[in-house]
Amino acid sequence: MPEYTTSTDGTRIAFEAIGTGPAVVLVAGAFGTRESMRPLADLLRDRFTAVIPDRRGRGDSGPTAWVSAQQQVDDLLAVAGATGATRLFGHSSGAVLVLLAAAVSPAIAEVAAYEPPVQDRDPEGAAAFATDLRALLAAGRADDATVAWFRRTSAGRFDETMRTAPWWPALVALAHTLPDEQTLIGNGGVPTAVGRIAARALLISGGASPAWAAAATSALAATIPDATIAVIPGEGHAVRPGALAPVLAAFFRP
Repeated sequence: MPEYTTSTDGTRIAFEAIGTGPAVVLVAGAFGTRESMRPLADLLRDRFTAVIPDRRGRGDSGPTAWVSAQQQVDDLLAVAGATGATRLFGHSSGAVLVLLAAAVSPAIAEVAAYEPPVQDRDPEGAAAFATDLRALLAAGRADDATVAWFRRTSAGRFDETMRTAPWWPALVALAHTLPDEQTLIGNGGVPTAVGRIAARALLISGGASPAWAAAATSALAATIPDATIAVIPGEGHAVRPGALAPVLAAFFRP
């Protein structure tokens, strides 16, 4: 059963704390809930208390209504405050979120980010994409909004057979969060705020990922004062928990 904390605007945010040791909050990306992070949490629970939240509008957390990036940061920091966590990890758009949180909170001592999407190929188009997503959702076209997300974020590599996959309905059920994801990512550039991160930072990419992932980690490393880069051989954007867990365990200090 989840526990709850309250964000600055009164929204209830659900989370679970698994294991023993110093707390590490594990933040999922697009279409992710706390269940998405459970396999990774189970691999870290012997050394850390792995905290897995439901981001706003997902799972057992409160609803979303086109929230700002700052509200999402507030949600995450509320979870960190409730659990005493000074360590954050995020995947993809969740990686952008943990970096923004570390930029504004001196309580965060260590932050790790796996392939934050900060190297957009079409920054002008990115500015309009959230509006397009909202229009599709307002018209009751959650399925089409999900397709639009994949076509943009996977460089057009969308296969119509995906719509018949057993996992597709679960993605469509979370399509209402996609405008919030795009708002968080912004225009795809490196957020200027990350230059204020005082925490130790680890920027991770997969050796088999597209070129943008390595470019993103390099651009961030040039901006974040105390940042190092790690590459996990053979991994792509959908990194395996078994490959990621040792890297995080070695980085986060007990």
